[in-house]
Amino acid sequence: MPRAASTRLLPWLCAAGLSLAAGVAQAADNVSLMLNWTPTADHAPLYFARAKGWYKEAGIDLNIEAGKGSALSAQRVGVGGANLGIADLPTAMQAVGKGADLKAVMVIYANSPQGFYWLKSSGIQGPKDFAGRKIGNPPGDAARLMWPAFAKKNGIDAGGVNFVNVSPPAKVGALKSKSVDIISDFYNEHDLKVREFGDDLGFVSWRSVGVNVYGNSLVVNGAFLKSKPEAVRKFMAVTQRAYDACVKDFTPCLEALTASVSGLSPDNQRDQWERIKQLMRDDTTTKVALGAFDPARVKADYELVRELIGIEKAFDPAALVTNEYLDKGVRMAP
Repeated sequence: MPRAASTRLLPWLCAAGLSLAAGVAQAADNVSLMLNWTPTADHAPLYFARAKGWYKEAGIDLNIEAGKGSALSAQRVGVGGANLGIADLPTAMQAVGKGADLKAVMVIYANSPQGFYWLKSSGIQGPKDFAGRKIGNPPGDAARLMWPAFAKKNGIDAGGVNFVNVSPPAKVGALKSKSVDIISDFYNEHDLKVREFGDDLGFVSWRSVGVNVYGNSLVVNGAFLKSKPEAVRKFMAVTQRAYDACVKDFTPCLEALTASVSGLSPDNQRDQWERIKQLMRDDTTTKVALGAFDPARVKADYELVRELIGIEKAFDPAALVTNEYLDKGVRMAP
């Protein structure tokens, strides 16, 4: 190549090199997140932040995958099949006891969302009448895994009920047709059942009978956390910010959710979010940080799971959770 031509090309090559280097430096981290179930109001902040471009601005290319229960989500994250996930904390504890490599970095439900619903006309007045009845819920559901704890707290024979596999969308229909006597469900959906069954609806929340364990939490694969700590930090900064924004104004979050997920009733999702805010609020999320764990509560949950359900291999519950990735200036309103 003639000297003059190479001289003319030099600035272009330098600019191209700098552009390429900048592109490499700014390459987004691919992050996979597995939900506990199909997307509903409690997942709206994730879709809102993604729609607003907050994750991309932070260098995160987020892929959200629907789940089929906390047990599967904890298992997938624990073996590295997903970088992050949402799982019921006691279920995550059981997974860690079986060798899953994960850490909880934010609690979504500071109070247990679990509840049982039945028809009063069936003769059931409360948990003492569950014996010999059929409970409908999915096989990977946290309520089924935690059932021995609920049963013991309420003086029920854990083996005295029959579990029937019912998908989440089919629960209300199964109760209405009386193919099952009882269904388990999150408190989020409470208003839908009140409208459907009216005064015939029977209900007991787990938290009201002494089983108020931490609920859905964000968990991260341990190996991913070690190799990509900054990616986790950026993801958490955006996610906590998104939940805070949705607590303050749910309308744009609802719009982002329904734009991404078909078949959702906006009115139902708005009702759900009002219940979810109640579940998110406790002394720690209002005084420490939105999404923060109380180590004493984590230890108590661990002891309950260990004693009433069993953990294959004991571990230090303090090592399971961290508040390190949360902004202490972002808190739930009292």
